[in-house]
Amino acid sequence: MSGKIEIALQVNGQSVTRQVPSEMLLVEFLRYELRLTGSHVGCDTTQCGACTVLRDGDAVKSCTLFAAQCGGASITTIEGASATQPGRAVVKAFHECHGLQCGFCTPGFVMSVVELVSKNKALDEKTARHLVEGNICRCTGYQNIVRAIMQAQSELAGA
Repeated sequence: MSGKIEIALQVNGQSVTRQVPSEMLLVEFLRYELRLTGSHVGCDTTQCGACTVLRDGDAVKSCTLFAAQCGGASITTIEGASATQPGRAVVKAFHECHGLQCGFCTPGFVMSVVELVSKNKALDEKTARHLVEGNICRCTGYQNIVRAIMQAQSELAGA
């Protein structure tokens, strides 16, 4: 029998405190408690990356973390990405480079790429491809996604 636990954290810059079941996953907390539905559940096995969010600036798959593990953390979802300069640059690059098709995987890719361009100032295409291997897109050949990564990095370097 599961118990409830109180968690307090920052989500997209807002303080949040809730009582949640101890076994509630972070993606469930975001989607069902906070109604932030941009993080998608695509596989439940950490394979696809559609649920990727930033936890204290690091890309994590929210389908593998309990919400209770994130107490005290700062979580950024796709809904909060546009509040940051890297987030705006990545979203703009995905749009301009047509780095999406159906859009299901796009929030996870965007959040992974926000971390990449925030932490890596000099990426080449091979490294960019390697660093997003934890995200799966079933629609594209990744070329436009890689172009978007390179464009976002270039824009941020010039900022």
